[in-house]
Amino acid sequence: MRKTFTGILTAAAVVGLSVSAQAAEKLTLQLKWVTQAQFGGYFVAQDKGYYADEGLDVTIKPGGPDISPVQVLAGGGADVIVNWMPDSLAAREKGVPIVNIAQIFNRSGMMLTCLKESGISSPKDFKGKTLGVWFFGNEYPFLAWMAKLGFSTQGGPDGVTVLKQGFNVDPLLQKQVACISTMTYNEYWQVIDAGIPPEDLIVFKYEDQGVATLEDGLYTTEKNINDPKMADKLARFVRASIKGWEFAKANPDEAALITLEYDATGAQTEKHQKRMAHEIAKLIDPGPKGIGWLDPAAYQRTVDVLLSSKSTPVITKQPQGAYTHKIWEMATGKSAK
Repeated sequence: MRKTFTGILTAAAVVGLSVSAQAAEKLTLQLKWVTQAQFGGYFVAQDKGYYADEGLDVTIKPGGPDISPVQVLAGGGADVIVNWMPDSLAAREKGVPIVNIAQIFNRSGMMLTCLKESGISSPKDFKGKTLGVWFFGNEYPFLAWMAKLGFSTQGGPDGVTVLKQGFNVDPLLQKQVACISTMTYNEYWQVIDAGIPPEDLIVFKYEDQGVATLEDGLYTTEKNINDPKMADKLARFVRASIKGWEFAKANPDEAALITLEYDATGAQTEKHQKRMAHEIAKLIDPGPKGIGWLDPAAYQRTVDVLLSSKSTPVITKQPQGAYTHKIWEMATGKSAK
């Protein structure tokens, strides 16, 4: 955690610190959402000096409901962003030269949480119901799932009615919908904390329905990757971030407390952040290559899910150049093959 040290510095030490500070290269990371344990690895890397050890002065910008990481990246407001792959692939097809350089989460935490009293016991029971759905790029896996089920999202007795859900759980609490979008590490627990017991709920994880897509990954632009100096800076950033995530996965409680220190809003609670950090750790599987390695098969599964939505296409063709192992290989010294 951040600490303040007092003591006497020699003149040489002061000069050394000054040179080091001047030498640190600035890099800006834009998060997908607000400061929370979902991004704990980056705050750990910042707090424990992993970025500084790589000669980096990293600014971590929180996100929010009105912030599109892709737009921030395209507009030059960040060097690298945390984003979900469906949104990134959709943006790339529309002309934004965005590229995945490291995949931190290799399991999906997305699900629909439903009231049992709505009569839903399986996905086929969604028909004729109203479902809460996040937009701003988060709707793509849902649309692909409904297409797989053969349900129109335009309402009617043979389709589903979509309620554009805010980033809260109010529609379920107020019984405006049968189900809402939740994450295993966040909104589901907000429902529980609001007083609805788990036994009154039924959840459908995207992972279990065969429509899971890759979530939190690191993305930058083709221009950055093709600039040798920037590529080197990004590799150092990825290396330090991986180290931060390794610590966060092994020490979720401490990672949660570190994250809380960076929450300028004071809106988060220790209980919720610790719970989130433990759930996040389940989504990070080092696999055969280690944290950050993008499995080409997992990438292709994401593409296939998005292409399967014929009536409401997320993407219309196989992406080209949407990811690279170059930065990850530079960061880890490993071969991605």
